[in-house]
Amino acid sequence: MLLISDSDIDNAVAILRSGGLVAFPTETVYGLGADAANPSAVRKIYETKGRPSDHPVIVHVADAVQVANWARDIPDAAHRLARRFWPGPLTLVLQRARGVGDFVTGGQDTVAVRVPSHPVAQQLLRRFGGGVAAPSANRFGRVSATTAAHVRQEFGAAVECVLDGGAADVGIESTIVDLSGGKPRLLRPGWITAAAIEEALEERVIAAGAGAPRAPGMLAAHYAPLTPLALAERDLLLELAASLGRQGRKVAVLALSSARPLDPVIWLVAPADPAGYAHTLYANLREADEAGCDALVVERPPQTPEWAAVNDRLSRAAAGTAAQDEI
Repeated sequence: MLLISDSDIDNAVAILRSGGLVAFPTETVYGLGADAANPSAVRKIYETKGRPSDHPVIVHVADAVQVANWARDIPDAAHRLARRFWPGPLTLVLQRARGVGDFVTGGQDTVAVRVPSHPVAQQLLRRFGGGVAAPSANRFGRVSATTAAHVRQEFGAAVECVLDGGAADVGIESTIVDLSGGKPRLLRPGWITAAAIEEALEERVIAAGAGAPRAPGMLAAHYAPLTPLALAERDLLLELAASLGRQGRKVAVLALSSARPLDPVIWLVAPADPAGYAHTLYANLREADEAGCDALVVERPPQTPEWAAVNDRLSRAAAGTAAQDEI
């Protein structure tokens, strides 16, 4: 992690208090932050990202005590998960407190909150003192940013301040659990697995299902690179890549093995463990884009619970590129 000075944090806090935008690192991905209590500031997030106004944002706070400023009727399950996983890559969806605006909740009666563990995020939130609304620092529906350089490539001068905390440790967005109703519901898989949530709560976590609150990352098409992406089983990987190459396309392959096929395919090797894969996923997708590829063929990872979050991101990324081209 790069060194962030007190003056860097002071500058970022001043920008937040003046209604501006600050990009900052969390342990999951970089966030595009604004004062969550300032309607015009949060509106800038939506305008800068091109985000639909009914798509809620996550409010980041420094500690679990501050959640009471944003949520009401906080159930015991929330306290149990907070004690177990915060600070960390878990977002809780709760009934929103009075005074929390539609501009944060997407017009719903629920609010999404989390306590990030990244030390730079902690410094910023503690110095700021309030909640910071911060979706991922990228154009809506596109690949999330896991480095400060990704943020600058995405937005340029549109974001006045980018705090550089190095590459994000986790590399994919937080797990989202809805506790606003009866049974706990998993709205988005992440580094903290459904099994870990169930162990902490000592009860089953159900799927989102009909009537679940809208939450970030739940759209069928999301996390999409510019390069059309197709998922393929290992035994079909080389065949599909070679076929696309014969059509004159510039092809990249994201595989779990280092076996390299015929040139000129760009062969990207992902770590074979789910945590390592997640850490490098978005950087690999961006590398295919930067190489100017016409197609990206991704080896389908194992279909096991440990890989649920990675498979979720890949399936939504493939859906997000489907309209761009036929692979």
